[in-house]
Amino acid sequence: MINQLIINTLKPLNIPVVFQKYTGKAETYITFHEYLTAGEEYEDDEEILTAHYIQVDLWSKVDYTALVKEVKRLLINVGFKRINEVDLYEDDTKIYHKGLKFYYLEEKE
Repeated sequence: MINQLIINTLKPLNIPVVFQKYTGKAETYITFHEYLTAGEEYEDDEEILTAHYIQVDLWSKVDYTALVKEVKRLLINVGFKRINEVDLYEDDTKIYHKGLKFYYLEEKE
């Protein structure tokens, strides 16, 4: 559920968005993964809220500043909360890398 929400939410960016590992040839793309899932709230010993902690990684050979802003806007608009972010550079592949961490609360039905 959470993976499809991320993919669908970021679709308007018109760049590849994939879970964990990208194997294509695009010079700008996004990977993501869930680094923690935890019960957040309970009623009568039943989990009613699940917290999803997600890392979204933007990879690019060019300036990605505008794209990062749009990723944050799109995810926040559907209920994600930004935790933090970091700028990195991958020497081995000569690619810029922005790591963004988000938190999302899912209500159990």
